[in-house]
Amino acid sequence: MIAVSGGRPGRWRRTVAGAAQDLNPGAFAFVMATGIVSTALAEHGATAPSAVLLWIAAAGYAVLWAGYLWRLVFRWQDVRTDLAGPRGFAFLTIVASSDVLAGRLAVDRHYVAAAALTVVGATGWLVLGYGVPMLLISSGRGVSLRQVNGTWFIWVVGTQSVVVATAALAPHTWGRALAVLASVCWAVGLVQYLLVAALALARLLLEPVEPTELVPPYWVFMGAAAISVLAGARLLRIPAADTLLPGMFVLGVSAVAWSFCTWLIPLLLALGVWRHVLHRVPLHYETSLWSMVFPVGMYGVASRELGEAAGWDWMAATGAGEAWVALAVWSAVFAGMLASPLTALQHSRNRGQQK
Repeated sequence: MIAVSGGRPGRWRRTVAGAAQDLNPGAFAFVMATGIVSTALAEHGATAPSAVLLWIAAAGYAVLWAGYLWRLVFRWQDVRTDLAGPRGFAFLTIVASSDVLAGRLAVDRHYVAAAALTVVGATGWLVLGYGVPMLLISSGRGVSLRQVNGTWFIWVVGTQSVVVATAALAPHTWGRALAVLASVCWAVGLVQYLLVAALALARLLLEPVEPTELVPPYWVFMGAAAISVLAGARLLRIPAADTLLPGMFVLGVSAVAWSFCTWLIPLLLALGVWRHVLHRVPLHYETSLWSMVFPVGMYGVASRELGEAAGWDWMAATGAGEAWVALAVWSAVFAGMLASPLTALQHSRNRGQQK
C-alpha cells in the first residue's frame, strides 16, 4: 500500500512536468479563442454561457502561466530555442490572450482587472514584439522561406490586441494617452500585416506545400485581419480629438480589411477540403485548432462592432448571428481537447497489444 500511494504522486508529478516541458509556444491560443467567443456571446446578450466561457478562459490563463513559468525556469534552453526559431511568434499568444481577456472584463465593467491584464499584455508586446524578431535576426541561423507559417500572423494579432484593450479602457482612464497609444499600435499592426502577408503568400506560392502544414495556423491570416477590423471599430468609439488618425480613414481601412477577411473564409474552407478530403489527412485534436476558433469568434465580434460604429445594420446582424457559429466551433474543439488524452491512451494500449 505504501508503495502504491508513494508511486501515484510520483507519476502525477512526472505527467505534469512532461506536459509543461512539451508545452506548445502557442498554447495561449486556447485563452484567446475562449475569451473572444465569450465576448461575442456577452455582446449578444447570452450572459450565462458567456460567463461560463469567461471562467474557463481565466482558469486556462492561470494554468498556462504556471506551465510557461515552469518551462522558463527548468527548460530555459528549450524556450530560447523556440523563441529564436520559426515558432517564436507563437509566444505572442500570451499578449493577445491577456488583452482579449482585458477586453472581455471591460464589457462587464471590471476596469481594474482589465487594466492589470492590459499592462501585462502591453509589457509582453514590447518584450516579445521586439524580442522575437531580434532573436531571429541575431541567431545566425536565419529562417528559410519554407519555415514561414501562419503563426507569424500572431505578431499582428498581438499588436492589434493592445488596441482592443486600450481603446476599451480609454473612456475610463488616461483617455488621451491610451487613445494615442491605440492609434499608433493600429497603424503599426496594419504595416505588420502587409509584411507578414507578403511572406506567407511567397511561402505558399514559391515553396512546396504539404497538406499537413496547412489550414489551422493559416486561419490566423483571417484572424489578424478580423482583429484589425475590431481594433479600428474600437478606435471609432474614441472622440476624434483624442486620436491621431482621421475617423473616415479608420473606417475606410477597416471596411477594406473586413472585406478581405470575408473573402478569405471560402478559401480557407476550400483548403480544409483539400487537406482532409482529397489528401485524407486525419482530423484530430491539436493545439493549433484554437488558432482556427479564434478567427471565427473574432470575425463575429469585429463585424458586429464595425457595423454598429458605421451604422450598417446588416453587418451588425451578421456579426450577432455568427456568435452561435463560433460557440459551436469552440464546443467541438473543446470536446476534442477533453477526449484527446483518452484517445492517446487507447492508441498506446493498441500498440502494446500488437507488440
